[in-house]
This record gives sequence, structure tokens and C-alpha cells, in this order.
Amino acid sequence: MIKRLMVLSMILVGTTAVYSQGLGGLLNKAKNVLEGGGLSNDEIGMGLKEALNVGTGEAVDFLSDEDGFYKSVYKITLPSEAQQIVSKVSKLPGFGDFETKLVERMNRAAELAVSKAKPIFVSAIKGLTFKDVTDILMGEKDAATRYLQRTTQEQLYAEFQPIIGSALDEVNARSLWKEAVTAYNQIPLVKKTNPNLDDHVTNKSLDGVFGLIEKKEEGIRTDVDQRSSDLLKKVFSKQDK
Repeated sequence: MIKRLMVLSMILVGTTAVYSQGLGGLLNKAKNVLEGGGLSNDEIGMGLKEALNVGTGEAVDFLSDEDGFYKSVYKITLPSEAQQIVSKVSKLPGFGDFETKLVERMNRAAELAVSKAKPIFVSAIKGLTFKDVTDILMGEKDAATRYLQRTTQEQLYAEFQPIIGSALDEVNARSLWKEAVTAYNQIPLVKKTNPNLDDHVTNKSLDGVFGLIEKKEEGIRTDVDQRSSDLLKKVFSKQDK
């Protein structure tokens, strides 16, 4: 979504050409857009907000669908500190497919939690000021994504973590993990451990959300066919010139 803001910004500013002109050219282009160019301040702001809404909405819809995480590049794997447990426990009776089961359940938990992200993104986008818009337009290539992360990540983490915990319980991931950790800690001479699944799955869920939003934004900025409304086409066409 954020990247969609960037898309708008780059579009309005004249993405590729602007960067080749350096900072001075970027600022001049942005100034021209904000002062006229057939687009009002309201249209520019509305275009950025629509790009963000489209990007975040599509990202959340995709990742919250079944296999959105589990069978995509955003698949969540076990934390590195859990690998020692897996390597030991998988040799014990009844734990042969432990890793496969746990990884699937972790991803199911993420898919359940991500659906709760939409209202948080919508609120952040509504709060976008014209100063935010100009900062994004005249900022770095990833300014839009950085804006969304800066304004939503803390709240998303606070919202996601308890949902992830409940979702892990709902798909029985915690009980499976508890069985494995208990079995591992009973092995003679091993150092007792119990990595936190909730924190790991929450952080990886957020990584997936922002990673996909970034790709969605890039699509709007570079692919005319992904500009799904007249407003997006009008605003982002400035980037193509």
C-alpha cells in the first residue's frame, strides 16, 4: 500500500526521469505537480490514499486466504533457535512429521490474524495529511512503504500478537509445540529451552504483509493495467511522462 503511495508519488513526479535528474529535478517536478499540472491537491491526496487502500486491501485479502502464507513466498518457517529441538525430537517416536505439522499450523495462524489488519491500515490512510503526501512524493523510492510501517507497525504488532496466540491455539500449534519441547527437555544432557512461537509468527506475519504491499505498490507505479480506477490512471499517468 505504502508503495502505492510511492507509486503515486513517483508517477506524479515522473519516476525514472526524476531520479536521473537528481534531487533538484525531483523537487522541481514535485513542485510543478503540486502547483498545477491539471491535478488539484485534493486529487493528488485522494489518489495516494486510493493507491494505499488498494494495495493494503489486496495484500490482506491474499495473505488471509487459505495458503496465503503457507503456499507463497511469505511462508513462515520455524525460528532458527527451534531447529535444535526439531532435529532431536523428530527422531523420537510420534514426532516424525512434527516440523511439517507445526509449520503448517503457524502459517494458518498468520492467515487468521492478518484479516484483522484492514481497519488499522484504513485508519492510517485516512490520517494521511497533505504534508505526508508531499513528503512521500519528494522522498526516497520506498517512502510510501516506510510511511505505512512507521505509522502502523507498532499498532499492528499489538493487534496481531494476541490474535496469533489465539490462532495458534485454534490450530493446535501450541499444544504440538509444548509436546515437542517437553519431549526435548527430557532428553539427557540437553540444555532446556522454549522459544517463543507467538513473537516469531507475529513478526514474520508483519514481514509478509509489508512485503506484499510493497509489490502491490510497485505494480501500480509501473503497470498501467493495475491502475484500477480513473483517479489512479489520472494521477499515476504523470509518472509515465
